Amino acid sequence: MDLRDFIRVLRRHLVVVVAATVIGLCSGAIVGLVTPQRYEASTQLMVSVDAGGDSTAIELTQGGSYAQQVIESYRSVLTSSVVLQPVIDDLGLDLSVAQLAGKVSTSVATPGVIITATVSDANPGQAARIANAIGDSFTTVITDQLERREQATAYQIRIVPVQPATVPTQPAAPNLPLSVALGAVVGLAAGIGVALLREVLDRRIRTLADVEKAVTAPVLGGVAFDPKASARPLIVANAPLDPRAEAFRSLRTNVRFLFPPHQTAVFVVTSAGPSEGKSTTAANLALALGESGYRVALLDADLRKPRVAGLFGIEGAIGLTDVLIGRVAVSDVMQRWGRGTFFVLPSGTVPPNPAELLGSDAMTTLIDDLKAAFDVVIIDAPPVLPVTDAAVLSRLATGVLLVAAAEATTTDNLTAAAARIEAAEGRVLGTVVTMLPIRGADTTAYGTYGYGALAKA
Repeated sequence: MDLRDFIRVLRRHLVVVVAATVIGLCSGAIVGLVTPQRYEASTQLMVSVDAGGDSTAIELTQGGSYAQQVIESYRSVLTSSVVLQPVIDDLGLDLSVAQLAGKVSTSVATPGVIITATVSDANPGQAARIANAIGDSFTTVITDQLERREQATAYQIRIVPVQPATVPTQPAAPNLPLSVALGAVVGLAAGIGVALLREVLDRRIRTLADVEKAVTAPVLGGVAFDPKASARPLIVANAPLDPRAEAFRSLRTNVRFLFPPHQTAVFVVTSAGPSEGKSTTAANLALALGESGYRVALLDADLRKPRVAGLFGIEGAIGLTDVLIGRVAVSDVMQRWGRGTFFVLPSGTVPPNPAELLGSDAMTTLIDDLKAAFDVVIIDAPPVLPVTDAAVLSRLATGVLLVAAAEATTTDNLTAAAARIEAAEGRVLGTVVTMLPIRGADTTAYGTYGYGALAKA
C-alpha cells in the first residue's frame, strides 16, 4: 500500500477516523476533569565528600569517585523503611511505609552526586513537609548510621541539602490540555487502525485496480452509478447524451477489438452473482453496437430470472426455450427492436432444466444459425457462481464479458467466477465494472466524466 492508497483508505473511512478522534478527545477531557488534583514538592540533596584541609589531590579524587559509586545505593535507601518510618512517626502520618514510598519518586542527574526526591500529595503543604522531612531523615541515616566511621579516615560522606522543598502553587495533575491532546492522538491512532483493519477485511471491489488484480483479463469499460438507473435501464436509447450512454459506447469501442477476423462475434455477458448489472450491460452494449450499423442479436439465456423482455417492453412468453425444444422457428420469435438491424430473442417459457437446454445440440445449432445471419450475437447469461449455465454457454461463444459491480462484488467471487469459466474451456475476454462511485475516495474517470455539472451514470 503506497501513500495514495493510504490516503484513499482514510477518505473512505473518514467518518470512522473522525468519530474515533472525537471519542478519544472527549475521553481525554473526561479523564482530565475527573482526575483528582495532585501536587508535587521536590527537595535536592547532594552527596558531599569532606576530605579535610590537608587532603591530597588523589584523596579528593578518590572521595569524589566514591560518592558517584554509592549514589545509586543511596537513592534506594531514600525510599526504604529506615528513612520513611521516622518521617511517618514525626509527622503523624496515617500511612504505611509502602504507601508513603508510593508517593515518593527519586532521580539522579547523570553524571552527578545530587539526588532529587519528589513527593506527590493532594495537599500542597503536606507534600512540601513530607519532602523536607524525608531529606532530614535521609541525612541522619546516611551520616549517623551508614557512613559513621569509628576510625579517622581521609574523607567523610555528608548529605548537603541543596534545594529544600517549597509549597507548590500549581497542581502537577491533572494536565487538562495534555490529557485532551493524548486522548485525541490515541483516538486518531485507533481510528486509523480500525480503518486499515476494515480495509483488509473488506474484499469488495471498489476501483478498477481491484478488478485488474482479481482477473487477468483487461478491464474493457466502467459504468458509473446512477440511482435512477432502474427507471431508465436502456440509457443508450433513452438518453443518448447521458454519461452512462457514453460509457457503453466506450465499452463498444473496446469490444470491437475482440471480434474474430471475418467471423461473427458471440459474447456471453455474465457476472459472478446476481444484481451486478449484467442484463443492463448486455442490453446497452447490444444497442450501442446496433447504432454502429452492426446486425446484432440479443439472446436472453437467463432462463431462471429473465429480464431482457422487461427491459425492452416486448412479449417474452415465447422465445429461446421454445426454439430449443423445436416448438417454433427462431425466425418466428426473433423480434426486431427499433428501426435498425437490432433483434431481440426473449427467454420464453421458464424450463425445469435450463442447463441441459443451453448445453444441448439445439443450442449449438441455434448459435450457428445466428452467426450466419448476424454480425454480433450477445447472450445474457445467468450468474456464474450460483449455476453452471454461463459456463456451459462459454464454450459456444467467442468469449465471456464478466460484469462486476463496484462496492458489491468481492474479489474472491470475481476470481472464482473467472476460474469456473476457464475450467469449462471458456475464455474471459474482459471485465466491465458497473456502479462505479461518482463521489468520494474511489471516484474514477468513469464516474467524473459528464456533460455539464450533472455527471451521473
